[in-house]
Amino acid sequence: MRVLISGGGTGGHVNPAIAIANYLCDKNKNIQIAFAGTEKGIENKLVPKAGYKIYYLKVRGFNRKKKISFANIDAAVKAFTSRVAAKKIIKNYNPDVVVGTGGYVSWPVLSVAAKLKIPTVILEENAFPGVTTKALAKTADKVMISFEESRKYFKDGMSDKYIYTGTPVKSEFFNVNHKDEKKELSPGRPMIISVGGSGGAEKINEVLIDFMDKYSKNKNITHYHVTGPRGFKEYGNLFRSKGLGVYSNLYLNEYIYDIHKYYAAADIIICRSGAATLNELAVVKKTAILIPSPNVAENHQYKNAEVLEKHNAAVIIEEKDLTAESLIKKVEELTSDPFKLPNMGRNISRFASYDTLDKIYEIIMGLKK
Repeated sequence: MRVLISGGGTGGHVNPAIAIANYLCDKNKNIQIAFAGTEKGIENKLVPKAGYKIYYLKVRGFNRKKKISFANIDAAVKAFTSRVAAKKIIKNYNPDVVVGTGGYVSWPVLSVAAKLKIPTVILEENAFPGVTTKALAKTADKVMISFEESRKYFKDGMSDKYIYTGTPVKSEFFNVNHKDEKKELSPGRPMIISVGGSGGAEKINEVLIDFMDKYSKNKNITHYHVTGPRGFKEYGNLFRSKGLGVYSNLYLNEYIYDIHKYYAAADIIICRSGAATLNELAVVKKTAILIPSPNVAENHQYKNAEVLEKHNAAVIIEEKDLTAESLIKKVEELTSDPFKLPNMGRNISRFASYDTLDKIYEIIMGLKK
């Protein structure tokens, strides 16, 4: 059986795709996997590192705020040419099933596959489905959702075409030893890890370096900050200009491939609120300060985070309110009560999906003609 997986742009689309690929291959040795993505997205690094072949397309999303612009003209041209490229990839690879995990690249691949009568299945990771998912859902054979709340946004959302699976997480997150990772990464000290996102986040990176300067460097804590590849050199210069490079408890990283170890060791995680990240947090049972990206379709990251905050499973700082001072205040609130962190960890663990990959495997295998 041959499966083509398309998803890209951010780790939130790519890591679940790799988790699915790994599980399919572990479960069934007769399954072959290939990916379709873009050279500019994080999939260009993560997919080859995971050991899978990747085909590339040139595609970009439309800026709905600026209807007439060079970028949108270019996006319109690529919308056509990417379908031509997708058709060549599909004809060459000849998949039995095509899986989409999100990002602009999913649209040409899955829309062409559906037109060629190849079974397709899409994963919607967020509480509020994006435009691409809504468009592809019309022709997809199955739509896998990560929040039951998502059903109401589809006209036929209550049909058996829509299946609640949760968001897939790599098996490494389930197998971490919290004590061992803490001993290795932050022996004898509390630990914070903050992540700007695989695509980079200017405001988060600037504020977190300021937070390290005003708070972390003088505390008995270990703090790892991940900038993302975009702008790492610039933020490294900022980090050093503040004299932070001499502190043995502060670390600045471009990207961390074994992030599951750092999540397991951390006491507080500061990050975005994409659905994939939230399920990772739920699996490792960790308290998070969520900073939803304001630059995503339909503000879906805030809606994801809001679900957790309502259940006292995380706290939110909107990016417009993010400063070193607001972050210090939130961290001190969380650490002032010894019961607060473990209670929130237990609360978020209730959102973890432990049988997600089993469900996805059965769905994909059920689509093979």
